[in-house]
Amino acid sequence: MSTIKETEWIWRNGQFVRWQDATVHILATAVQFGSSVFEGIRCYDTERGPAIFRLAEHLKRLRNSARIYRMETVYSDEELTEACFALIRRNGFRHCYIRPVIMRGYGAIGMDGVGSPIETYIPAWEWGAYLGADALEKGVDVCVSSWSRAAPNTFPGMAKATGHYNNAQLIKLEAMANGFVEAIALTHDGLISEGSGQNLFAVMDGAVLTPPIDGSNLSGVTRNAVLTIAADLDVPVRECTMPRELLYCADELFFSGTAAEITPIRSVDHIAIGPGGIGPVTRRIQRRFADIVNGRSNDDHGWLTLVPPS
Repeated sequence: MSTIKETEWIWRNGQFVRWQDATVHILATAVQFGSSVFEGIRCYDTERGPAIFRLAEHLKRLRNSARIYRMETVYSDEELTEACFALIRRNGFRHCYIRPVIMRGYGAIGMDGVGSPIETYIPAWEWGAYLGADALEKGVDVCVSSWSRAAPNTFPGMAKATGHYNNAQLIKLEAMANGFVEAIALTHDGLISEGSGQNLFAVMDGAVLTPPIDGSNLSGVTRNAVLTIAADLDVPVRECTMPRELLYCADELFFSGTAAEITPIRSVDHIAIGPGGIGPVTRRIQRRFADIVNGRSNDDHGWLTLVPPS
């Protein structure tokens, strides 16, 4: 899925515009200095109609990201929710990936962006498995990146901001150049952080382990769902610091994220993890996640927001 599948309509500042008309000036603060925040949200096709996964939680993080970067949007969460609904209906989606963006537009000359208008966009498009068509079943081969995640109090790790993803690009591009699908980044002091755009989990002796939110990694919405699902399945869960060598000793490893969903890792630095495919604990969590988001089991935690008819 190397290119975006264009659709017909994008929501921009309260209006619908054609896909090709959703343009930004080359001197917009967001273009010059990466001054924008965003979310990635999945909408799934269920028997009851399109359903958006954890929409409220994603919009809350979007608003918090904007607050951290001192960007005030005029649109409430309720208005953005209705905009997502209308966008899905107008484009005729049954399933899609939604990308709300709040950005500093064109106006200010300085990097602070004071004086640039705050603009809000919501595009959406159809998107399949992020890491490959068979990744969810067979797993992916990854490496440990030579690029570290930013230290706490450099870039705000709780904000999902576009400028932060220059680091993620370096991590991802290095992995691909060396023949891997993805990479795992370490913190500034050499502990495990996350993937280029995914949270990381390990399974050891039947327990699920994941690094704490320490300023180097994103507090993922899907990460939180994994922790909840593991508890529902009576699988022990621990947030703990994890040294690099734990990756090679783990019984199972997997990524979580909106794009990646629950993707198993079959090798790290050419060392097979467990049986070299999806492990039993990962499979249980992955299946429960898929059953919930696709409407095949009870949504006990209220994670799905059905898109109402027009």
